[in-house]
Amino acid sequence: MKQLSILIILFISAATVPAQSIVGKWKTIDDETGKPKSVVEIFEKNGKVYGKIIKLFRDPGEEQDPVCDKCEDDRKGKKVIGMEIIRDMKQDGKEWEDGTIMDPKKGTVYDCKLWLEGGNLKVRGYVLFIYRTQTWLPYKE
Repeated sequence: MKQLSILIILFISAATVPAQSIVGKWKTIDDETGKPKSVVEIFEKNGKVYGKIIKLFRDPGEEQDPVCDKCEDDRKGKKVIGMEIIRDMKQDGKEWEDGTIMDPKKGTVYDCKLWLEGGNLKVRGYVLFIYRTQTWLPYKE
């Protein structure tokens, strides 16, 4: 009987643990070079998740606060630092989807899916069946 009580308590405890949140700061890693590119702050607004660039890791010879000259939407000509690159993500179980992510270097907007894996954030941008997935790391200042 005592074992059954312990089992019931463990089951109830596990069932009430909230899903992990992706809200916070994440260091983006270029999947081609392996170098850090930026810090994105993910936040919730009106029940959806958004992300904006709050810091860039740039080489000394590069523009430190560039504008998005290749963007074709409301972000055209805007500063990349402070730019909202993830928009309208809705949680569906353990994933966030149905939103978009924008690559400010190319100005291209992709469909997006986000999920947590091993304490890291997996970020997938895709068009139809073609996709690219990056692993973003938790960022501590």
